[in-house]
Amino acid sequence: MKILITGTTGYIAKRLVLKLLKDGHQLICCVRDLNRIPDEIEHENNIEFIKIDFLNTKDVVLPEDIDAAYYLIHSMSTSANNFNELEKNCALNFKKLITETNCKQVIYLSGIVNDNSLSKHLQSRLDVENILQSKKYSTTVFRAGIIVGSGSASFEIIRDIVEKLPVMVTPSWLKTKTQPIAVRDVLTFLERAVGNEQLYNKSFDICGPEILTYKEMILQFGEVRELKRYILTLPILTPKLSSYWLYFVTSTSFSLAQALVDSMKVEVIAKPSNINSLLDIEPISYKESVSLAFQKIEQNAVVSSWKDAVISGVFQDQLSDHIQIPQFGCYKDVRFREITDESFTMDKIWSIGGKNGWYSFNWLWRIRGYVDKLFGGVGLRRGRTHDKHLESGDALDFWRVLLADKKQKRLLLYAEMKLPGEAWLEFKIVKDKLYQRAVFRPKGLWGRAYWYAVLPFHSFVFKGMINSLVKK
Repeated sequence: MKILITGTTGYIAKRLVLKLLKDGHQLICCVRDLNRIPDEIEHENNIEFIKIDFLNTKDVVLPEDIDAAYYLIHSMSTSANNFNELEKNCALNFKKLITETNCKQVIYLSGIVNDNSLSKHLQSRLDVENILQSKKYSTTVFRAGIIVGSGSASFEIIRDIVEKLPVMVTPSWLKTKTQPIAVRDVLTFLERAVGNEQLYNKSFDICGPEILTYKEMILQFGEVRELKRYILTLPILTPKLSSYWLYFVTSTSFSLAQALVDSMKVEVIAKPSNINSLLDIEPISYKESVSLAFQKIEQNAVVSSWKDAVISGVFQDQLSDHIQIPQFGCYKDVRFREITDESFTMDKIWSIGGKNGWYSFNWLWRIRGYVDKLFGGVGLRRGRTHDKHLESGDALDFWRVLLADKKQKRLLLYAEMKLPGEAWLEFKIVKDKLYQRAVFRPKGLWGRAYWYAVLPFHSFVFKGMINSLVKK
């Protein structure tokens, strides 16, 4: 079948594409930025990539011979106040384009919406679900709650909580009931639904076999990790205080923390249906899904992570808009060193950050991360998804990877920390020399004052870093 995929670089779609390729389908993948095509699929023969921003589809035409489409666009992490309007506009633009093709089925991954009082994000999912209905094609809607898997937002947040806090004082919403589902089961539902006429114009709640409170999820996560944890819940923690609690304890952004707290007050329990028997799927337990996720992490085989979504940082536009480092009105720290082992230096560059650190004065980088978190930034807690692999769009501590090109021997990072200006960090090998360039474009007087305030640290931080990159 010829299948259109939206949200190609997202957490779910990136994994689904690999499964559909194994099934022999021909795929048309929609991306906002052609620089963010995942390395795993960039050179596959059965994929065509189309640059589309579904908020602006002027002059865009889709191929007519599409058999089915997956709508996997969500804005859970966005800080925009009007995210519900943005999601509606995306859905309307998608619907207008897809109705002009021969598409017979649109598959949408929504959220479980059975509570009488829905959060803003769950209400938005329901609104999109209604918009996508059409007489021109059939819709299949899967409604899921908490998705558990390596790199998922809920998994990483609970992981932060469990591994950092032996004793925790928590908000009362930890008593809210939910029905988590493993990401591998979600992908199987999505994969087996395509072309299945029994599912046309129907919606199904999909879930794991257990109903758990968030408190029980945390405790069971601790059991899998062989960590004893103690939890005290207090009703006095308001939604705003709860959001700050999540923000400071975990690697989530404050906007995502607010969205999660808003959603966690709502019970997410699935309505019974015959979907498991229709598709011959037996969802695994919560503990098993956590255990399998850690197997992926230990094998360094995490395919996608919520942290690598561009909207998890400061970007509201495309990476390519920042890939040209400005030449004028900037402060620069440029250094170079002769290299004796190019392979060693390349490996060190591609392994920088995360648990590997920044090779020089890591305690100063950590302090900068704490300061950034204190002022509402992303801090260092995002780490990196893979220990030795980077691609455009990846989160790397408080940086975003703009370019990771081993053929050009160049890595370019853009700062997502709180700054009175913009900052780039570049590593490039040219003719047996490593060039390291830090560029800062200040904004106003505060930007200039900031540069001179941190300038004394550059002499040993950046010097130590480049020395470590070339010396064994």
